[in-house]
Amino acid sequence: MGEAPDDSQGSPAAGGSTDTGAARSTGKGTGAAVTAQGLGLDGPRGPVFGGVGIDAPPGSLVALEGPSGSGRTCLLLTLTGRMKATAGHAQIGGRPLPGQLAAVRRISALCAVPGVTDLEPALSVAEQLREQVLLQRRFDGSLRSLIQPRSRRAAASRARLEAALSAAGLDLDALPKGPRTRVRDLERLETLRLSVALALLGEPRLLAVDDVDLKLSDEEREQAWSLLRSVAEAGTTVLAVCSKAPGDALVVRTREGQGRRGTPGPQRTRTEESAQTTKGEAADALAEAGRA
Repeated sequence: MGEAPDDSQGSPAAGGSTDTGAARSTGKGTGAAVTAQGLGLDGPRGPVFGGVGIDAPPGSLVALEGPSGSGRTCLLLTLTGRMKATAGHAQIGGRPLPGQLAAVRRISALCAVPGVTDLEPALSVAEQLREQVLLQRRFDGSLRSLIQPRSRRAAASRARLEAALSAAGLDLDALPKGPRTRVRDLERLETLRLSVALALLGEPRLLAVDDVDLKLSDEEREQAWSLLRSVAEAGTTVLAVCSKAPGDALVVRTREGQGRRGTPGPQRTRTEESAQTTKGEAADALAEAGRA
């Protein structure tokens, strides 16, 4: 298992388990229930999505399914308090939206959202993990934790990192150069696992993942869903953007043209250009609705 860096340690040690089914919950308490009614968002080019309804209990695996350009990423950002809805309402872990954006942000974490949570390709996996651990310790720790002895803080960080790596099924030893592997050299599924591990370091009650099935083979796609399924089973509610949801997920469908015309439009085939389109749609809505 990867070892969390302390203030005197250079990098995480190699190791880790890929048995995501054995992952334990990294969330604080139970997952967040997600409900929404008539939820909608307008952007600079018109409506982005509208009329969204959700009723997901804590620990659910929720798939936001639809073609690229249908507002999936913006819906993900809205449900995690990063965008302010312009219609309808929602509750995340009992916290109302759009009324308590900051409170929702505190219990949620984003993962693999283009232009928002991009990894640094030049860093090694160990460096990327170390950076996030230090940021987590500096900005998310309570005052009491900040005044604890250095050794105790280091031990807590190490335990949190080990739990996140286990939950993400990221085996550092299995990487081409171990923990020293550069982020740019990771395969797509390995990059997703790293992104999930980084997000889980904050022990969120809600994990929001963008483009789960982008550029994955059928086998890799099943592994990705198995990963997210294990995170949900361990207690953390999961929202996942995708083009095709697995059969056991709670599915919320968005369709191209839904927001503009108020009715579902025809679906189209997903292409390699979807990542850029998703990034553009998020940027448009962030500019208009305001990233909280």
